[in-house]
Amino acid sequence: MVGFGVLGLALMVAAIAWTVLGVHALLLGRMPGRRLPRLVRQPRLWGAGALLALLSANLESPSLLAVSVGLMALGHVVKPAG
Repeated sequence: MVGFGVLGLALMVAAIAWTVLGVHALLLGRMPGRRLPRLVRQPRLWGAGALLALLSANLESPSLLAVSVGLMALGHVVKPAG
């Protein structure tokens, strides 16, 4: 029984971290740290996808999850304008 409590806590911490990353990317337009800015070309797209992924988990919607994964992938691939 203790294992489920630790797993639940780890998932809660991961969800909070994912939310913070998504909001940071969406509102500020940049990724934190050293490695993430090199990996993500469009942080606002990636942030929107990250927040949608959390929402799809709450709503248990596979179609919304597919859209969110697509947005996060576009955040990695699309070159910045200008």
